[in-house]
Amino acid sequence: MRALSFGVQGVLAVTAMLAGSGAGMGLGLGLFGILSIIRLRSDSITQEEVAYYFISLAMGLINGLHPGPFWLAPALSFLLVGLMYVVDHPRLTLRSRRQKVVLDQAYPDVRDVGPALERLLRADIRHFVVLDLDLVTDTTVVDVRYRVRATAPHTVDAVRRFERFAS
Repeated sequence: MRALSFGVQGVLAVTAMLAGSGAGMGLGLGLFGILSIIRLRSDSITQEEVAYYFISLAMGLINGLHPGPFWLAPALSFLLVGLMYVVDHPRLTLRSRRQKVVLDQAYPDVRDVGPALERLLRADIRHFVVLDLDLVTDTTVVDVRYRVRATAPHTVDAVRRFERFAS
């Protein structure tokens, strides 16, 4: 979610800058192409890192093209840096975690992965993606985002909550 916020703000800043400058549509499409290549060719880069790359690229464009009035580039740069500080501040995500987990059992049905992660991590699972399922070694590798529980776990039917992850 934070990465989406970074991306949207960066797009707005670059759009405002390109609208006021003599740059054509080709520059905008080129920027979009560069960002698509970065995202599609980089499996190990997280959404947050892609957002930081985009903001850095947007700030470089804004300050390099010197749009409109002299105060516009510094104002947009200050806005983007301030936005990054606020959105990525640790207080917003104090209890949120993300990690790669190797489960010692193969779970062919993705609906069984959520409850297993919840038991293992003792946390509320926000999102997970099965990265690898190995039936020979009986393991499942999962990229999981979860929120550490502040209180005792609630009694909710965990299997029903994770049906949305089934494809």
